[in-house]
Amino acid sequence: MKTKTFDCVEMKHRGAEQVKEKIDRLTVPQELAFWAERSAELKKHQALAKHEAARLNTASHNTGA
Repeated sequence: MKTKTFDCVEMKHRGAEQVKEKIDRLTVPQELAFWAERSAELKKHQALAKHEAARLNTASHNTGA
């Protein structure tokens, strides 16, 4: 029997708890700024990942892989 070493649900709950702890002590304007900043960071990360995936896809087509 395989031993489970990683629990996605547990990880999600820990992450949600960390976010809750951060925003619980913020004022409404601070919380709005927090989410705006996090959203901008996510969009930047997604754009970089998309660019990297396209670059790798192009490279694999050029090498015949």
